[in-house]
Amino acid sequence: MKYALVTGGSRGLGRAICLKLAEQGIPVVINYQSSDAAAEEVKSLCEQQGVKAELMKCDVSNMEAVDAALDKWEQEHPDDYIAYLVNNAGIRRDNMMFMMPAEDWHAVLNTSLDALYYVTRKVLPKMMMRKHGGSIVNMASLSGLKGLPGQTNYSATKAGIIGATKALAQEVAARSVTVNAVAPGFIESDMTKDLDVDTLKQQVPCKRFGKPEEVADLVCFLLSDKAKYITGEVVSINGGLYT
Repeated sequence: MKYALVTGGSRGLGRAICLKLAEQGIPVVINYQSSDAAAEEVKSLCEQQGVKAELMKCDVSNMEAVDAALDKWEQEHPDDYIAYLVNNAGIRRDNMMFMMPAEDWHAVLNTSLDALYYVTRKVLPKMMMRKHGGSIVNMASLSGLKGLPGQTNYSATKAGIIGATKALAQEVAARSVTVNAVAPGFIESDMTKDLDVDTLKQQVPCKRFGKPEEVADLVCFLLSDKAKYITGEVVSINGGLYT
């Protein structure tokens, strides 16, 4: 059985992606770090779509924790594999760089960029061994494309994800594995709830923030067989903000 693994799947964009995958009949592994109640809710909603849903509580910024969680999952699923991976986990710790504590710099990079390495390197071998390969979508950001003031740590992380996506796509294309990145602009989620929405949406040609479900639709398309000839791409979804 082919499973999808979504890191940071208990909230925001990760939640929407898990639910969209379940709608399409794909069994989902919902990774999360601490929000037990939120993760259980996502699991229940996925199961209501008639698919298997499993929780994987694990800090993806910790290599040992990732190895242990994925080794355990593989032992419990000897005939299954993770065919779809969404590296979505991430946090924001915004500040001007000259005022930014070192722990905030490292926390943002570790939670998103390091986690991409820890999770992907464990999942890739099984994908590459299978005839039909697999699909990876890495969540980048508008911030990684143009840089945003007050987000040097976040922008560095997301730009790094874009570079990693382009390099990895070339490494694994011959094994029928696609690797793409999605770069959202301003999306309604807990990551943007503290922003000045009314002011910022005036900068967006569409005059609104995007919806998590719109991002989820794009991610699921890139994971699907319909996108098997698309790899190494960064697809923006930002209402025309950065064109």
